[in-house]
Amino acid sequence: MAELISLMDIDEDDKHQKQNDSQKLNKGKSVVTATDTKANPWVEKYRPQSLADVAAHRDIVDTIDRLTSENRLPHLLLYGPPGTGKTSTILAVARKLYGAQYHNMILELNASDDRGIDVVRQQIQDFASTQSFSFGVKSSVKLILLDEADAMTKDAQFALRRVIEKYTKNTRFALICNHVNKIIPALQSRCTRFRFAPLDPIHVSERLKHVIEAEGLDVTDSGLAALVRLSNGDMRKALNILQSTHMASQKITEEAVYLCTGNPLPKDIEQISYWLLNDSFAESFTRVSEMKTRKGLALIDIVREVTMFVFKIKMPSDVRVQLVNNLADIEYRLSFGCNDKLQLGSLIATFTQARSALVAAAK
Repeated sequence: MAELISLMDIDEDDKHQKQNDSQKLNKGKSVVTATDTKANPWVEKYRPQSLADVAAHRDIVDTIDRLTSENRLPHLLLYGPPGTGKTSTILAVARKLYGAQYHNMILELNASDDRGIDVVRQQIQDFASTQSFSFGVKSSVKLILLDEADAMTKDAQFALRRVIEKYTKNTRFALICNHVNKIIPALQSRCTRFRFAPLDPIHVSERLKHVIEAEGLDVTDSGLAALVRLSNGDMRKALNILQSTHMASQKITEEAVYLCTGNPLPKDIEQISYWLLNDSFAESFTRVSEMKTRKGLALIDIVREVTMFVFKIKMPSDVRVQLVNNLADIEYRLSFGCNDKLQLGSLIATFTQARSALVAAAK
């Protein structure tokens, strides 16, 4: 009897010890999960979960959706500029194919992972060669997602070519890249190619309105227009600018957006263009330098915006061609880190030459 009691006491002590251990392990976890959703970047928080949620490229998305539904999914090569929905589309396809178990059925590698020839021969080949068990999902075909495939070495791409051929029966490859010319022709010919163009301003605006409504933000019409203009068809960039501007100021106006990103305001560009087209060399140099220092503007941004402004001004086509050509040279030199003061002098000299040509054309 005494033995039984002592055993029971030991069991109870063990239970209490396990409960205390689990409480210690879980301590603070609930706090993390509570703040986790709020701390999430909006880029991830509002990433499309299904193909129906993808903002644009309906023709491409509908084609991929139909191929997925009919279980005829080929190897895919999605290319185009960043923030256009390439990765989101493939992840939505994976969710549709495999449901909640999609993490077990896909191998995702991007530029931060080591993707040399050894990875292709070992990790990718091992995953592709193993027979998949369907975890209660419709498709038993596995998916290998190679994000930023244009960063892969040529040797790795040549090795991948044979792996794609060999394991087509039970594996599909999805290659995502920004520059399709960096993918070897042998890989391109084995995949169905889809180009994701920069998003249309209407689609960017619609998606931003959805996020603004969901987050309860105060955004003016001019602020929304500025977000769309600065994003240049990149949805990721638009959401990042929106979130950072919201952190900086409660009301999101055009000025708040431009101040947050450090881009020159349209009225500042008009003022700079006026000085360049009307003032003397010395005056223009002093005034532009002063505004650049006071507002913390980058000369490369000024050059890009002034170039866009030049297209709106009425002038003879030969003068415009020469002016834009010279501005392109300045922008090219600035991208290599040339001296700002010298390039500002070159910018003003370019406009002085254009002014002389305009005067000559008027006579």
